[in-house]
Amino acid sequence: MLLERSGVETIDADSIGHEVLEPDGAAFADVAKRWPAAVVEGRIDRTSLANMVFGDKVELAALEEITHPYIFGTIQRSVQRIDGVVVVEVPVLQTGIESGWRRIVVDCDDQSRLTRLIERGMTSADARSRMRTQPTRSEWLATADLVVPNHGYLDELTATVEKLRVWL
Repeated sequence: MLLERSGVETIDADSIGHEVLEPDGAAFADVAKRWPAAVVEGRIDRTSLANMVFGDKVELAALEEITHPYIFGTIQRSVQRIDGVVVVEVPVLQTGIESGWRRIVVDCDDQSRLTRLIERGMTSADARSRMRTQPTRSEWLATADLVVPNHGYLDELTATVEKLRVWL
């Protein structure tokens, strides 16, 4: 995360999400019980799990119901230990930590999002399926206190993030 590199304390919800799915993680047993086919060699295979839940809103909601209390509980405890400004990178709209927080939305048009997902190894169909289960761009933008454009190149985003540090 660019803000972290510039010295701002950051917490990454996705990283915590990975941790809670580890064999010793808080959500492992419940996820393994609900989706046993996602367990490969004693670990949650995230790709298999994603294939099982991202095309089905009921299954995705079930996964979020299991994992989100652990993820956001960890975030809240971490924030309490940090003195000063902290940025929490969260890929969902509802977190339970909104009160008193400013929301920065990093905006990217849908075609660029799709292209980037495919460049990271997803098939076009998988990327489109995942995007359909996520909030729309307009839903994200409606929640923003500040919008950071991310439609172009990394150096453009880096320059914007440097300006953002002043706002924090």
